[in-house]
Amino acid sequence: MVKIVSTNRALNDLQEIADYISRDSFQYAGITLEKLIEAASFIETNPFIGRKVPEINEASIRELIVGSYRVIYKRVHQKQVNVLTVHHSARLLKKSAIKRR
Repeated sequence: MVKIVSTNRALNDLQEIADYISRDSFQYAGITLEKLIEAASFIETNPFIGRKVPEINEASIRELIVGSYRVIYKRVHQKQVNVLTVHHSARLLKKSAIKRR
């Protein structure tokens, strides 16, 4: 099992997602956030569960697709994974948007 660390950027992404969805539905915003947070439990037990991020193509930077969102994370070392960003899949992901920590 690895430790999951969310970067400030990932936490800000989650807040922005919640704020945006809650304009229409507080309930759906909560459900969406729950699903995104649940993804971390899968990463905790298997850090290689996601695919390599195509735009980056590095084995240590991977993503899980959760609904319309990409949970992008990096395996820092054997016991830690950093969630780098939570990105809407309809938006273009630039390499510069992912800080490699």
